[in-house]
This record gives sequence, C-alpha cells and structure tokens, in this order.
Amino acid sequence: METLQRALEPYRHFDPAGWLGLFRFLPMWAGLVIAALGVGMLLRGGGALFRAVAGPLGLVIGQIWIGPLAARLGFGSQQPQIALGASAVLCLLGFAMPASAVFFGFGIPIGLMAANLAGPSDWLLGFVPAFIIGGALGVVLERPISVLLASLAGGWLTLVGLMAALSPFIPGAVDQLAGLWPAGVAVASCFALAGFGYQLFVLPPPEKAAQLKREKVLARRAAAEKKSMEKRWANYTKTSGKE
Repeated sequence: METLQRALEPYRHFDPAGWLGLFRFLPMWAGLVIAALGVGMLLRGGGALFRAVAGPLGLVIGQIWIGPLAARLGFGSQQPQIALGASAVLCLLGFAMPASAVFFGFGIPIGLMAANLAGPSDWLLGFVPAFIIGGALGVVLERPISVLLASLAGGWLTLVGLMAALSPFIPGAVDQLAGLWPAGVAVASCFALAGFGYQLFVLPPPEKAAQLKREKVLARRAAAEKKSMEKRWANYTKTSGKE
C-alpha cells in the first residue's frame, strides 16, 4: 500500500515528470497489461469501457470539489468525512452509470463559477441552477466527452505501460524519455488524438452499433426461417410426389 501511495503521489498535483515516472513502480507484466488496457481504451473506450474511466473520475471529483463545496455550505468540520464518503459514492455511481460522472464533472465546477459570480449573499442561488444546467449540458454532450476522456486515459496508460514493458530491454531509451516529460506528454497526446479521431469519426455511435447488431440478428433469424421453410417445402413436395 505504501508503494502504491508513493507511485500515485505525483498525480495529486501538477507534476508531469512524476506522472511519467509511474512506470518505475510497474513490473514488465503489469506494463503489458496496462498497455493492453490503454489500447482498448483508445479503440473502444468511449463505449462500454468508459466505465473504467467514469469510476476513477467520480473519485477525483469527490476529492477535488466536494470538500470545498461542503465547507461553503457550512459543513467545514465534517469536510474530510463528507469528501471521503462522496468520493466513494461518486466512484460507484461512475461505474454503475457513467453519465453521472459527466453530470457531476460538468455541473459542479460550472455551478461553483456561477456561485462565485453571484457573490456571497446569492451564492446558493447562483450555484443550484448553474449546477443543473451544466450537468445537463455535459450529459447531452456525453458521447464526445466520454470519447475524449477515454482517449486521454488510454493514451497515457499505453505510454506508461509500454515504458514499463520496454524498460528491461532498452532502459537507456526509456529513462531518456522519462527525463524529457514534454516528449512523453506529446507521445501520449498523439495516441489520444488518434484514438479520439478513430472512435468519434470511424466507429459508429453505441446506439447505431446496437441497431446494426439487432439488424444482423434479425437477418440471420429470417435467413434461418427461410431455410427451414424451404426444407419443409422440399420434404412436402417429395412426399406428395411419391403419393
């Protein structure tokens, strides 16, 4: 557990070099697994695999915004407990209903910005409608948002996983890339851009894919029924000819 905390510590703040250094904590087999997961997120992450992003996203939302929101609403003394409980709930909601992560991820920051503009006296009046409108806007744009988030996560996981998997074979090249974190971020961004373009412009949307799947099932069923009918008719004709 202590090793995991040290590995993830840079992700608590802006530390790109530390983010990239995560590969040093991963054995080669784990790097291969993470790279495979990253490729899956790049190719299909905007669909069913988005749950793998929405769950951790809910956890991050709870850790970043729920605590300050609770303090602003007068629950400052219970802020750590509320943030912890909300993080767990939002994480579970993200896995169960991925759209909830998008709703809260858009709604809370937009609500906070509107509340700050409204001022202390009308803080709640500014927060609530902006939170609802912002969350609804996020849900409406769920498809491109989910594809973008999945592509960003997939690009980063692919890069870190490949670095961990290749480190035993070409340690010099991997360490050099780790030392130049802008280059690493650029490589991950290229992966993410390719995945985003592929999922958004090449793959059909989930609704369209489900419709095509249903049409294929119905076509196979109709073909099987036609074949069965032709077989029964042939048997009937053969029997009638004998009579």
